[in-house]
Amino acid sequence: MRHLLADETMAYMPDVRRCAGTRALLLSAAPHDAPPNPPYLGQWVTLHLSQGRFQGDVRANAQEPLPFLDQSFDLILLRHALELAPLSLDEIVRVLAPGGMLVLTGVSPLSGWTPWWLWRTRGSAAHARSPIQLAARLRRAEVQVERVQRVGQVLPLSSMAAGSAHGWLGGGYVLVARKKGPASMPTRLRPKPVTTPVRAGLAPGARRSSVS
Repeated sequence: MRHLLADETMAYMPDVRRCAGTRALLLSAAPHDAPPNPPYLGQWVTLHLSQGRFQGDVRANAQEPLPFLDQSFDLILLRHALELAPLSLDEIVRVLAPGGMLVLTGVSPLSGWTPWWLWRTRGSAAHARSPIQLAARLRRAEVQVERVQRVGQVLPLSSMAAGSAHGWLGGGYVLVARKKGPASMPTRLRPKPVTTPVRAGLAPGARRSSVS
């Protein structure tokens, strides 16, 4: 699983590095997952899932709405979070700012990892989410899906090192999307006063003064 997380990081870091903003959210199923450090992002809020609750910078019940205001984050990074918590994509989109980026990773249900994943998560409410279905739901929520990429090893018990096996048979996936911004308003031009020469003679009976 550590190899899969490393492969996912290699896949999405070019997208994260070009993301700019003041606040970002990391929501991860890994207990010690740390946020990346891209050059154009400010403050990170880090949450980890543990027994149906959010731990980290904020503590809350994972079954309740996210404890953040609308449009709070310019980047949201979900690392296998949708597989272990009943999170709603509508909630994720709600706290994502217009023009903000969403990066989502998970285990592909149509891969050789599925039997191992079902065995490891037996007895829990965890389940793999299809990236195709997630992409369709995001598009309905006015979020533009930029790409969906399969990453990782073909099988979870392979002895290959991280980064050595990529392709459409990989066990994990990376989904990169961007929330559509508000419609651009036409620029209203401010009229600029233009000085024109005034051709007017003197009134009858008036004299032009002269300064000697």
